[in-house]
Amino acid sequence: MNISRLFILRPVATLLLMIAVVLVGIVAMRVLPVSSLPNVDYPTIQVQTFYPGASPSVMATTVTAPLEVQLGEIPGLQQMTSYSSDGASVITLQFDLSLNLDIAEQNVQQAINASNS
Repeated sequence: MNISRLFILRPVATLLLMIAVVLVGIVAMRVLPVSSLPNVDYPTIQVQTFYPGASPSVMATTVTAPLEVQLGEIPGLQQMTSYSSDGASVITLQFDLSLNLDIAEQNVQQAINASNS
């Protein structure tokens, strides 16, 4: 027996089934907790460096740039932003959600040590 034939022969049952499916869908849509922008905490590490008396351009060329080169090679790094000011610089590293922050911290420390050499 063809399934469409069953629905054609019983239009009232088909209508009631359709109404039940729509009502269940509306109830489910209202009950499910769905967020278009979920609150996610990305694993982030900030590296702050200080060089008293240095101008922002000196900080950028002598401190921040060599660190960025070393830190850019860390596996799992998604985004890196830096800011240099008078005597200080801040590098913010954002990692993949699947990466353990303890491992990322060890990799960052190794990269800092490698840039000092």
